[in-house]
Amino acid sequence: MTSPKKSTGAALDAPESLLILGGGLVDPAQGIDAPKDLLIRNGRIVEIADASTLHVTADATISARGLIIAPGLIDLHVHLREPGQSHKESIASGTAAAASGGYTSVCAMPNTVPVNDTPEITRWMRDAERGAVVNVFPIAAATVASQGEKLSDYKALQLAGAVAVTDDGKPILEDGIMEKALVAAHKLGMVVIQHAEDTRLTEGRPMTEGATSFRLGLRGQPSEAEVRIVKRDIALAEKTGARLHVAHISTAAALAAVREAKARGVHVTCELAPHHFLFTDENVAGYDTSYKMNPPLRSRADREAMMAGLLDGTIDAIATDHAPHAFYEKEVEFERAAFGITGLEVALGIAIAKLHRDHGMPLTRVIELLSANPARIISQNLRGTLRIGAHADITLFDPKKRWVYDVSKTRSYSKNCPYDGMMLYGKVTHTIVGGRVVFKG
Repeated sequence: MTSPKKSTGAALDAPESLLILGGGLVDPAQGIDAPKDLLIRNGRIVEIADASTLHVTADATISARGLIIAPGLIDLHVHLREPGQSHKESIASGTAAAASGGYTSVCAMPNTVPVNDTPEITRWMRDAERGAVVNVFPIAAATVASQGEKLSDYKALQLAGAVAVTDDGKPILEDGIMEKALVAAHKLGMVVIQHAEDTRLTEGRPMTEGATSFRLGLRGQPSEAEVRIVKRDIALAEKTGARLHVAHISTAAALAAVREAKARGVHVTCELAPHHFLFTDENVAGYDTSYKMNPPLRSRADREAMMAGLLDGTIDAIATDHAPHAFYEKEVEFERAAFGITGLEVALGIAIAKLHRDHGMPLTRVIELLSANPARIISQNLRGTLRIGAHADITLFDPKKRWVYDVSKTRSYSKNCPYDGMMLYGKVTHTIVGGRVVFKG
């Protein structure tokens, strides 16, 4: 593995006790949205009180007046690229980027080299030698080598620290294998995360199918490729009673299927990447590979449906699908370029700017999408909340602070990002993991 290329944002402070005073505590899991003081000891929340009423001493104090105190953000969908692809990202650099974006936990996808389908690789990713500055929760491969043919050992992977299973980057196409995966995971209380793409309909197609792809002379992926897998998986989840999570949902029809399934009581959740409620396939018009990702950017109607799903509660979580690539993998013809963009440093700023300020989404719902619900989906009951006894994973941010994203200053190794120069709101001031300040803005 290569060593980090720049400062990883290592811990700035590690007190045994930490006092956070006078911030606006927003904790959807507890139904709290009020000014509070917070006391942390040995990495746990030990006391919550009304602002200016907590009169105790601590090793360190943070004045949070004018700031939001939120449960630490959790990203359900991140590619940290190690082992095997450290020319794109390392666990150290990726988690440093996460910390600067307010994330205290990231869920690392298994499409590494080799694929994370064994307890040994799962433990290697979690080892302190990797230099992570936030919690890393590996999501292991659902099938051996993510080939979709034989289930990996879910029990052993769970004992090693895996919080879910998926073949992300590839779908599980065979009905029987997907059903076996759901049943096996359900017995262990785990969720199966599906990359919903019928690759028999998408191979060699770098963007979504529509007027823009026709005009650009690019072969397009039909929406049916996503919808078909989502509907199949919902039927299997309904049959087995297992938990299904749809990764990076992007089409109106797939979202409608999830909405209908939830109404019937099916145990299905879904996540949305910021780029799918910000951009459309029209952004590809200049063949800019910063807008090439999978699932691809969709139509305006799909984007409107995604926004509606965020606002009405159908969508459970915002996940970045942070996918770093080396310069040479993106600076080629659009058809040849790698799929994927980075996004850990901007997701909160995008959510505050576009959802809270532009669409009136309450901050409680924003935090629910970025923290409380992701914790619930991966069964991390002592995260995604700041109740007494919970891990002291905390994000402090100024919701009114306007700022411009400058990708040249990224802590990630990679700069394949369409957000460069974007005006955002909601600046992270402190990221705290287990009572330890790992980023200070």
